[in-house]
Amino acid sequence: MKTKEIQEKLAENLKKWQKIENAAVASTGRIMEKTENPLIRLVMEIISRDSHMHHQVQQFLVDSLETKAISLNPDELAAVSDYIEKHVAIERQMVGFVKETLEALKGRKMIIQEYLINYLHDDEQKHDKLLSALDKIKSGMYPYAS
Repeated sequence: MKTKEIQEKLAENLKKWQKIENAAVASTGRIMEKTENPLIRLVMEIISRDSHMHHQVQQFLVDSLETKAISLNPDELAAVSDYIEKHVAIERQMVGFVKETLEALKGRKMIIQEYLINYLHDDEQKHDKLLSALDKIKSGMYPYAS
């Protein structure tokens, strides 16, 4: 398959994926209409917001394939590099705090609190992973390789 064909197929798949994300948002909305339970509503809101963000990322990728290529030059990344490193430290501090909190909850039968704190832990780890991957992009760029 040629690069152009791969790009077209990727854009097509991303557009299909966006429709599925839209269905997920609609589904979470229907579930929220059926319940007043605050935990269920919170979980559905989390999933809905994530689906909205997924849709936005997918659209960014589609645009990069069909409209305008993604660009990131070393100067742009260098301009915010120190701030990103500081944010990585903040994210890692939060992960550490969440781990301490989870440890304190062990065996306490606070299942719902533990469930939500595990969600927060996973989300903070996701943020750390996103920022660390951005740092890897930076390290692969000349002349700002670390």
